[in-house]
Amino acid sequence: MKLFRSVLFAAIVLAFSAALVVYGNYVTLPTHNTAATHFDTIIVLGTPSNLDGTPSPEQRERVLEGVRDYKAGVAPRLIMTGGAAHNHLVEAHTMALFAESQGVPPADILEEGQAQNTVQNIFYSATIMHLHGWSSAEIVSSPYHLGRTALIMNAFNTRQPALSIDWRTHASNWPPEYGIHYKVVLYSVEAWRCLQLRAQGYPSSKFLPLTPATAN
Repeated sequence: MKLFRSVLFAAIVLAFSAALVVYGNYVTLPTHNTAATHFDTIIVLGTPSNLDGTPSPEQRERVLEGVRDYKAGVAPRLIMTGGAAHNHLVEAHTMALFAESQGVPPADILEEGQAQNTVQNIFYSATIMHLHGWSSAEIVSSPYHLGRTALIMNAFNTRQPALSIDWRTHASNWPPEYGIHYKVVLYSVEAWRCLQLRAQGYPSSKFLPLTPATAN
């Protein structure tokens, strides 16, 4: 019994220490590379639409937060991001239509409808920005997703200097449909993924080449 208690205690200590490492890494991730409070655009990161074409809970909250900041004067325009990555619906288009329903003029909304993941969201959005001569963005996403977004931005600015931008992340509200247990699961999965990415980095691709790109 004494040996069992010792082993159990050691296991608990190890599990607690591992959790501290994972969450310690997560909460120390950067949130910005600029002190600016006004930006050229707000990038709203994509997430799947409902199959009936309506915004999913996270999609709705991300767009609402982007719209709130747009109306508050944080930036004069919005870039909605995301292709048909998880179903047949282009995320950016669903989000753009929803933003219009919230009073944003269509002329102030751009759609990035190609991306299949967050890295591509940033690549295609930055490409749009540079074509228009814009160089700074507030990036809106769900609370648990901001750490990975920051890791991508750091890698992107280093490995795509021709497309680099000034940025800060900004959290949308949690969907009221999400309970505390689901939030904990989302945070835990993302914290573990961020630890892996911080240790291993992102693999080379045309979106994040290992050799910094000088032209696109």
